[in-house]
Amino acid sequence: MITLSVIKADIGGYVGHSSSHPLVLEKANECLEKAKRNKLLVDFHVTRCGDDLQLIMTHQRGEEDEAIHKLTWDTFLDCTKVAKELKLHGAGQDLLAEAFSGNVKGMGPGVAEMEFEERGSEPIIIFMADKTSAGAWNLPLYKIFADPFNTIGLVIAENMHGGFRFEIHDVKEHKKITLDAPEEIYDMLLFMGAPSRYAVKAVYHRGSNEIAAVSSTQRLSLMAGRYVGKDDPVCIVRSQGEFPAVGEVLEPFTNPFLVEGWMRGSHHGPLMPVAIEQSNPSRFDGPPRVVCAGFQLSGGKLVGPRDMFNDPSFDKARQISGEVADYMRRHGPFEPHRLPLEAMEYTTMPQVARKLEGRFVDL
Repeated sequence: MITLSVIKADIGGYVGHSSSHPLVLEKANECLEKAKRNKLLVDFHVTRCGDDLQLIMTHQRGEEDEAIHKLTWDTFLDCTKVAKELKLHGAGQDLLAEAFSGNVKGMGPGVAEMEFEERGSEPIIIFMADKTSAGAWNLPLYKIFADPFNTIGLVIAENMHGGFRFEIHDVKEHKKITLDAPEEIYDMLLFMGAPSRYAVKAVYHRGSNEIAAVSSTQRLSLMAGRYVGKDDPVCIVRSQGEFPAVGEVLEPFTNPFLVEGWMRGSHHGPLMPVAIEQSNPSRFDGPPRVVCAGFQLSGGKLVGPRDMFNDPSFDKARQISGEVADYMRRHGPFEPHRLPLEAMEYTTMPQVARKLEGRFVDL
């Protein structure tokens, strides 16, 4: 069995919230290389999406392993020291705890992990987003695993025709529900269509019960009780064989759908698929970006990455993103560009409401 762990944190932006400094990535590489030499890791890859540091690791210790999570926490701390020395913006902003307590979940970093038996050919697709929230994967995961207009394998591939099972988390009430596609897609979409509250945590092949996809569902504002940055989620998708093909996995991102995030995490904007080197959201701290690293696993080794969105076939999506960004920005502080009031509880909205409370009178 091999475990693939993708753990991310925003530990300092360069410049502002737009990108990651090379010295921060260099320090992360040093930390994980040492862990690999000490046999804690089988392999690793360090990358970024905007100002988020992404640690991609393989090991044989299972999910939520304390030693792996301690490694990532210490790596983020070491990288934060570099960020502070460089006076990077928001250094260590995703680290919400004073000390490690056995697991980084609930401490700020985003976590997506899956344990599985490596197949004869194991293509892995890892999505990483910046300036958006955990529910951003709901629409693409539905398209990938439940929509035959996106994934023709659901219709014509015998080993996929039975469908997939979705585990959906209520991130506010800390509950979960499991629903089957295609029989329960109407019920499923009722929840998945509300990504500010419900997020797809995992997807399973119904025939084999094999894990197909897993995402990070941590909500920073709910953990911190204040706005400290958007969740900037990650998502792992296995592909080919009894899972959707690589092309089917990437196809949903040709439509730059609207997500929460952008400036101060308080706006709707188009999710723009870009090459990793283009994931520097600087226009109004956006638009929100998504990058995609593809690997082949071989004995736990990460063969790759291939920068999957570094492809001219996504140029049209990037063009549409720019047009949608223009349109949404013209709304300024008005909805639907700005998030609805109920989503503004971690901004200045409560203080303003209290200040003006006595000036509201009955009609």
